[in-house]
Amino acid sequence: MTISAFDLALYAGALFILFLTPGPVWMAIAARTMSGGFAAAWPLALGVVVGDIVWPLIAVLGVSWLVGTFAGFMAVLKWVAAAMFLGMGLLILRHADQTITSDSRLTRPGKWAGFAAGVAVILSNPKAVLFYMGVLPGFFDLTQVTMPDIAAIMFLSMLVPFVGNLFFALLVDRARQRLTSPTAVKRTNIVAGCLLICVAVAIALT
Repeated sequence: MTISAFDLALYAGALFILFLTPGPVWMAIAARTMSGGFAAAWPLALGVVVGDIVWPLIAVLGVSWLVGTFAGFMAVLKWVAAAMFLGMGLLILRHADQTITSDSRLTRPGKWAGFAAGVAVILSNPKAVLFYMGVLPGFFDLTQVTMPDIAAIMFLSMLVPFVGNLFFALLVDRARQRLTSPTAVKRTNIVAGCLLICVAVAIALT
């Protein structure tokens, strides 16, 4: 490897700072956790991993032309993601007075939909695009990296946000479990629905 352990540690720290910056991923995880618990949130966190592998790989390979080629596709993906989160938010608001266990539609469409939502929100997340395409090349000499270097970069890019997102979902889930009264459930569902709508607005406006 041409990359030192110190460089990797510095990069991991930058990834952690990126994770601590609130954005669409945070809002999406919070909303799904509040509406369906940790079981509804971890597939989204897993979907985010896809983008956290794709963006650094594109940056490392230096194929800037790929971004230009897919610019139109990314614009379409952004609006698809916005529509999806808007629909999910409105669905939860529509059934805000029902308990989560009494209406499976509050957590519909399930794990695969959560995974797809994670993929959509990270691939259309301008913060991730800016970081990986603009900042990552400043950490390493990408003209000298070897295959083990690339593997290490991709592994850290995937691991740090994934662990952080899971921990965040667990924190939200623990808070959610304490809200058992009908009034608290309704309030929680309203917050969750509003958060999902905020995700849609954030994606659409960026």
